[in-house]
Amino acid sequence: MHAGPGLLCCYVDSGARASELLGLRLSDIDWQKGQLWVISKGTRERQPVPVSPTGLAYLAAYLEEVGLPEDGQPVWRSRRGEVRPLTYWAARRVLQRATEHLGMNWTLHDLRHTAATRMARDPAMTLAEVQTILRQAHITTTHLYTVVALDDLVDKLAEHYSRPQQPTTWSQQYDVEDIEVVFGAR
Repeated sequence: MHAGPGLLCCYVDSGARASELLGLRLSDIDWQKGQLWVISKGTRERQPVPVSPTGLAYLAAYLEEVGLPEDGQPVWRSRRGEVRPLTYWAARRVLQRATEHLGMNWTLHDLRHTAATRMARDPAMTLAEVQTILRQAHITTTHLYTVVALDDLVDKLAEHYSRPQQPTTWSQQYDVEDIEVVFGAR
């Protein structure tokens, strides 16, 4: 197994930034709690990010196949030529190959956006919780991920149009002629 599936799953599950996840070391994996410890881009502090059991399973399969890294070395390594830490550009190429195969055009940062959007749309999660997971300084940045999906709106609009229309009534304080001028004949 190459790094692709595990790396992509960890990106989409955790919402980690590309550089943060590429720096992951064996000691940064908490298998029991289902989290990874990354050096945050913003604060430069070591902080936890969640990862799903599926992401951990892919990561374990990857490590089983390629072997454990040397002490202090990153988990994600190149498989072509000399074994070395996977760079941003190599990870970017892994994603490009996958998206070309699927007929898409995603970037590594799009995976963070995907994670953020999925979390923000989860009715069981608050925006503040998503902000904490993404380690964003401002809630206004996190709020960008709350855009409503068109598919969700189609169903709501269908419900709206299927409801019986209520007759329009006007307050007695308005002159009937004024209403007719503004809104047309009743």
